[in-house]
Amino acid sequence: PGSVCGRAASRGLAMTLAASLVAGIQEFLPCPTPETWVAVALRPDQEPTLLIDHANCEKKAAATAMSLLHRHTDQPDLMNKMSRLAREELRHFEQVLSLLQRRNIVYSQVTASRYAGSLHALVRKRDPARLVDTLLLGALIEARSCERFAALAPNLDAELSKFYFSLLKSEARHFMDYLTLAKSLASVDEIDERLGIFRDREQQLIESEDQELRFHSGVPVAA
Repeated sequence: PGSVCGRAASRGLAMTLAASLVAGIQEFLPCPTPETWVAVALRPDQEPTLLIDHANCEKKAAATAMSLLHRHTDQPDLMNKMSRLAREELRHFEQVLSLLQRRNIVYSQVTASRYAGSLHALVRKRDPARLVDTLLLGALIEARSCERFAALAPNLDAELSKFYFSLLKSEARHFMDYLTLAKSLASVDEIDERLGIFRDREQQLIESEDQELRFHSGVPVAA
């Protein structure tokens, strides 16, 4: 009984922390994740797909940070933040791989969702505008990831719940790092205009139907 009470208290504390971290992120996002997506994502038969796609997302996030670090060597603050972010994302990738191994899930290839590609299609082609857009998209994607971890974590088994709650703080910091960097490079009017464009498209992607469940997919109809 003591251990059960301890786990309940720990989860309650995690949920309180999650609520405080996600509050600002929910204001930033154009819409909440649909409950239908959450319901499908929590189905036991979807766990392998969700975890494999989660691993892929962490790997891609690290690659994005490394690309920015290599392309913008004239910006020490950006390089410092992207170096730290890449290390953290790769650490998360390793943690998901360990989860897959413990759960006897083979890390196989899954197709990417249309989410990131559709958003990146809106990025302007030349710097410094391209950099501003890339940073704003980084903030938007990290914010959505954080919101989805918070939506799933309270309803998962103890191990996965603890892991997803543990990711919230770093994902929230990544969101702020991207947003702060973007705001340092462009005017308030430009930031608001570009965010409006990206938020509109993101909402369309999140609320519309997708054929398969992915971590950033819309509502899956074939899952």
